[in-house]
Amino acid sequence: MAKEVIRIRDEFYIRSSSHRIDVRTRVLKQADTFAVFDRFGDIEPFGTGELGIYYQDTRFLCRLTLKLGKDRPLLLSSTIREDNAVLAVDATNADVWRNGEIVIPQGTLHVFRSKILWERTCHERLRIHNYGRAAVEFSFSVEFDADFADIFEVRGVRREHRGQRLPTQLAKDGLVLAYEGLDGCLRQTRIVFDPPPTRLSESAAIYQVRLEPGGGASYRCAIACEADRDSQVLIQPCYEKVVQEAASALESAHAREPQIFASNEQFNDWLNRSIADLHMMRTETSYGPYPYAGVPWFSTEFGRDGIITALQCMSFDPSLARGVLAYLAATQADTENPAQDAQPGKVLHETRAGEMAALGEVPFKRYYGSIDATPLFIMLAGAYYTRTGDRAFVESIWPNVERALAWIDHYGDVDGDGFVEYARRSKLGLIHQGWKDSHDAIFHADGTSAEGPIALCEVQGYVYAAKVAAAKLAKLFGDDARARDLSKQAKTLSRRFEETFWCDELSTYALALDGRKQPCKVRTSNAGHCLFAGIGTQEHARRVAATLTDEASFSGWGIRTVATSEARYNPMSYHNGSVWPHDNSLIAAGFARYDLRESTATVLAGLLDASLFLDLHRLPELFCGFPRRPGEAPTLYPVACAPQSWASGAIFLLLEACLGLNVSAPERRVTFSKPILPRFLQQVTIRGLKVGDARVDLLLTRHDEGDVGVNVLRREGALDVVVLK
Repeated sequence: MAKEVIRIRDEFYIRSSSHRIDVRTRVLKQADTFAVFDRFGDIEPFGTGELGIYYQDTRFLCRLTLKLGKDRPLLLSSTIREDNAVLAVDATNADVWRNGEIVIPQGTLHVFRSKILWERTCHERLRIHNYGRAAVEFSFSVEFDADFADIFEVRGVRREHRGQRLPTQLAKDGLVLAYEGLDGCLRQTRIVFDPPPTRLSESAAIYQVRLEPGGGASYRCAIACEADRDSQVLIQPCYEKVVQEAASALESAHAREPQIFASNEQFNDWLNRSIADLHMMRTETSYGPYPYAGVPWFSTEFGRDGIITALQCMSFDPSLARGVLAYLAATQADTENPAQDAQPGKVLHETRAGEMAALGEVPFKRYYGSIDATPLFIMLAGAYYTRTGDRAFVESIWPNVERALAWIDHYGDVDGDGFVEYARRSKLGLIHQGWKDSHDAIFHADGTSAEGPIALCEVQGYVYAAKVAAAKLAKLFGDDARARDLSKQAKTLSRRFEETFWCDELSTYALALDGRKQPCKVRTSNAGHCLFAGIGTQEHARRVAATLTDEASFSGWGIRTVATSEARYNPMSYHNGSVWPHDNSLIAAGFARYDLRESTATVLAGLLDASLFLDLHRLPELFCGFPRRPGEAPTLYPVACAPQSWASGAIFLLLEACLGLNVSAPERRVTFSKPILPRFLQQVTIRGLKVGDARVDLLLTRHDEGDVGVNVLRREGALDVVVLK
């Protein structure tokens, strides 16, 4: 499938322009390296077009194909191990003919491929076993190529000029493919074969093999990604050692987290895949762990995505939030730069490390075109303190919180009307700067596009929640006057928001105000984020929940971004009728905030059902918003990222919302407020939940009458467990 980035008003937007050959790609990721293979474990130049091995926003390998003789093997099975570390592929041979006779019948040879990424290198082990009763002689080859395409080129952006492909360096056991970019960076793909191939060219390694009956042979290939800013990769000579090191790292990550088990095995499948995906997307930066947004298009630090993922996982793994806060504090804008949509105090939208970003061909080397990341940063700081009691760290970033508050008041409110709005300043930047950032996402009831500056409803909710959180932190740090002022600002915003954004005839909040302060009276999922932030009244929250769970908004799998009744509804669009798991999790948490937990359970049940039909039980970035049809799977969106961090984090926020779970380290308390469990979840066990230096194991049981019992199985340290009915 070819893809292109549509520049409608200079908007960057991924589009699919032909069908997928096979939607079931296989993804590996470790640190700044990721790989997308087809189900054979190959990288082919057809299909979706994103297949490849990537490092720092550059594709270092665009072809990798295993052939037995002249043909690809016959695929038997293909899977990613449950922990996401290893891709395993089983295959066999087709009939091999010579001189009009079958000399190797189909199914004689078993071909087993296993791959793992570790320290900028893709390691592959190939095992071939002869199950026939006679000796066999055959050849196999590994074909390869590297285009060193920038990720935006892969997405469809056409460049007038590119760097220079350098001559290939051949050795007995491997070769080096090299490219000198226009940014002056030398990028190399180093491929090593063990044992050395029978013949090696610039595009293929060929082996001549003879196997006795019952005999087998093993081969190894390592593909290292190197840039001149890095040291040369030291390729580990033992495949088993690499797998052992990766397994050890994953075990260490698991040890930091509580263990969650449910009585429903299908729920556990979804949960375990989500945990594995978050571990894979978690990337160590110099400031701590950061969840990269998604593979393949967004494998980098995104402000909004990182914050929301950290909020989703807060109850179970607050270490992610600390890494996100530290990184975003360190990269907070300190000057005005229109080309980056940067202003003092503004929080990062995204950063890119590829050639096109370095040259300014795209504005995303360090880009700040996000209207919501700044208030979300403050919300995360408040939530992190409540969860951990880590006063020293929060106090260290308090100046960043104050700078973010100053940005909200002085730069975020463009026209001084008390609402935060956006208007692009970068010629190449994003037209729309909320989470729905495609070119057609913000519109009026008649379908006409809204002209800016635009004040999104959910952004006002985030600003409200940010000021509430900042008021609590200011009081913690002894500034009572500042705390009172922030609380007053939040109350004023809440009152004005209700007066301005509520649409009584729609039973929901307007999507946005346009530049003429006219409301976009459209039923969208954005209103549910207002409940998540707590800016709405109880009565309006009840009506919003009813609107978002009716047939026009709820597809049966989840809540649509835009209701079927609206002018621009299209279930196959990116933001105008599709279903996004992260969106649903925030909305469900908003329902729970207003004690509408049955609606929360409805969302959880829909997404669980969707996970049953999806490959690897992995919820993608989004899927299409068609109505649920009995016995059929959700309809996939063709270029959705999978995994996507905030899609993986959805299950944790959904579970937290159903349980009414709140963890307060300063109070040394775990609270369950009016907990419910859906009928398909009779029990949930949480082991090793850490609160400060205390730890607790919990068993939650659904009773026939629908209430939930909470039993403390084990407690270490001073800690209260409170259940509010």
